[in-house]
Amino acid sequence: MKAFKTFFLICCSAGLIGCGGSDFSDLQAFMDEVRSRPKGAIEPLPKVPAYEAFTYSAASLRSPFQPPVKVDTVSRTKGDPEIRPDETRVKQFLEGFNIEVFEMVGSLSNESGFFALVSGAGGVHRIRVGDYLGRNHGRVVAVGEAKIDVVEIVPDGDQGWLERPRSLTLKERS
Repeated sequence: MKAFKTFFLICCSAGLIGCGGSDFSDLQAFMDEVRSRPKGAIEPLPKVPAYEAFTYSAASLRSPFQPPVKVDTVSRTKGDPEIRPDETRVKQFLEGFNIEVFEMVGSLSNESGFFALVSGAGGVHRIRVGDYLGRNHGRVVAVGEAKIDVVEIVPDGDQGWLERPRSLTLKERS
């Protein structure tokens, strides 16, 4: 074991003596040659276009996720001259919203009558027969335990008005 330690020390000493030369002239010459080369040019950053604000202006149009309404111009029904929305009537709160935002969530009854509960327009609202719902002059004509029937008055496109029935059915909770 002592012979191994001695041999190891001799090898390490010989290695260190071999590295002890102080002639770095070839390394210095290489470094001088690299420093004397012309410096490279860095390309400038690409121009970034200025941000332009975008305002979405199609909010009032039909949602692209709803099927389009098919209008058959040949067999389109003409409006009845007797059908007209009552423009003198005071509008109710729920008439300020599209009927698509409402969904029936329940019904209840008490001594003053039978009511349907609809969710939408910021909360749950109680409606009954005779109330108005939606932007198309929708009048509630029937309230059941699982369905609300509404008749809307919509323009026919020829300066007349049509009655269009709609229904809101009870939303099933899972």
